Amino acid sequence: MRRYLRWLLPGLGLKRWLFVSVFGVFLLGLGISLAIRINLYGIIGAWLFENISYSAAMFYWGPMVAGLVGLLIGTVLTIYGVVRVVRAVLQTLTIPAEGMAEAYYQRRYLLRGPKVAAIGGGTGIPTLLRGMKQYTANLAAVVTVADDGGSSGRLRTEFGILPPGDIRNCLVALADTEPLMEKLFQYRFHQGSGLSGHPFGNLFILAMTETTGNFYDAVRACSQVLAIRGRVMPSTLDHVVLKAQFANGQVATGESIIGTVGSPIRRVFLERVEPEETGGPIRPLDDALRAIEEAEVIVLGPGSLFTSIIPNLLVPGVADAIRRSKALKVYVCNIMTEPGESDGFTVSQHVKALIDHAGYGIINTVLVNNATIPEQALNKYRSRKAEPVTIDVKEVQRLGVDVVQVNLLGQNQEYLRHDSDRLSWHISRLFLDRRVHLERTPWDFFLLRQRLQERNYREEMR
Repeated sequence: MRRYLRWLLPGLGLKRWLFVSVFGVFLLGLGISLAIRINLYGIIGAWLFENISYSAAMFYWGPMVAGLVGLLIGTVLTIYGVVRVVRAVLQTLTIPAEGMAEAYYQRRYLLRGPKVAAIGGGTGIPTLLRGMKQYTANLAAVVTVADDGGSSGRLRTEFGILPPGDIRNCLVALADTEPLMEKLFQYRFHQGSGLSGHPFGNLFILAMTETTGNFYDAVRACSQVLAIRGRVMPSTLDHVVLKAQFANGQVATGESIIGTVGSPIRRVFLERVEPEETGGPIRPLDDALRAIEEAEVIVLGPGSLFTSIIPNLLVPGVADAIRRSKALKVYVCNIMTEPGESDGFTVSQHVKALIDHAGYGIINTVLVNNATIPEQALNKYRSRKAEPVTIDVKEVQRLGVDVVQVNLLGQNQEYLRHDSDRLSWHISRLFLDRRVHLERTPWDFFLLRQRLQERNYREEMR
C-alpha cells in the first residue's frame, strides 16, 4: 500500500494534472446529463443537476447549450490533464514525449509484421536484418557457429565458447539503440597484448557467457542491452567444425581454410569437436526449430554458400523443419562468385548445392540481382578471380524453383553488396504477392502494403 501512496507525495508534478483530468471527466458527465436531460450522477449530483437545469430552462435551448458547453470544457480539460500526466512520466523515464505517438505506432505496426526466419552467417545476413527490421519486429536470425577464424576463432580456442562474431553482427544489425552503442560493439582493438584484433562486442559476449554460464543466455542478455527488434540465436549450442570434401578427393577441416584449397567443393559436412561417443550427435537449438516452424517467410542468405548458409542446414532437424514449412522460402543468391568456394557458379548451381545438401523443397524462390554492375567494380573483382553470377532461368526452373530478377545492388561501388532497403522491400513484396492461407487479418496486409508504398517512394527520391 505504501508504494501506491508514493504517487501522492509532493513534488512529483502529477497530482495537479490528475485533478484536472478528474474534473474534466466530471464536466463531461455533467454535460452529457444536461444535453440528454437524464441525471447520470444519481443522488450525489441531483442538487447540482436540478439547479443548473432549472437555471438553463429559462431559455428553450438552455439545457442543451449548457450541456454542450460542459461537454466541450470537460473534453479539453480531460485531454489536457492526461497529456500533462503522460508527459511528466515520460520526462522522468527519459523518453521523448514529442515523438511518442509515432514511436508507439511504429512499435505496434512492427509487431503485426510477417514472421521471418533468416538463416545464414557472415556479413550477408546482417544486411538482410538491417532492412527487414523496418517492416517487422517478428524476426528470428538463425546463425551458424562453425566460424573458426579471426577473433571468433581465437576466443573459441582460448575460452571454449561458441564463435561470437556472426552473432555480434546480427545483434548490431537488429539494434534499436543509440548509434554510439552500435559503434561500441563493433569497435575493434588495434593494440594491446591479447586484445589486438578483438571487437569489443565479442569480448562483451564472452564476459556475458562466463557471467550467465550459458552462451545462449549471454546472447539474450546482449539482445536486451542493445534493445534489438527480433531474436538472434545459434543453430546449435554444440561445438562443431566444418569440413569440406573437394573434387580432387582432399578433405579440409575448418571454415577459414576451405576457400584456400583451390579445388571445386563436392560437399561440406559438420562434425562435433568432441567425439560423438562422449558428446552424442549434434543437436539443434529448440528455439531455432520453433522459429522456423512458426515463420511465414524463411530467407536463406545472402552470404557464402558453403561456409555461411549450408552449415546451418547440416544441423540435424533444421533442413527438415524448413522443408515441412508452408512458408515462402527464399534464397538470396550472391551477386558475385566467391573465389575458392563458388568459382564459375551460375544461379542454378547455387540452388543445386542447396538441394544436394538439404533436399528438394528447401526453397521455392530464388532472388537474384539483374542490375548492371559498373565496369570499374567488375575489373576490381575480376582481379580477384570473381565474376557476376550468371542467371540461367530455365535451369533453375527445372529444379522446381521460381526466379525473381530485381535490382538488389548497393550504392557502395567499392564492395558489391546487396542493398538492405531494396532486398527487404522485395522480400516483403513477395510475401504480399505469394501469400497463401495465413492466420492474418486484412488489416495486417494493409499495413504492410502501406509501408511498402512509403519506402518505395523514398527509393524513388533517392
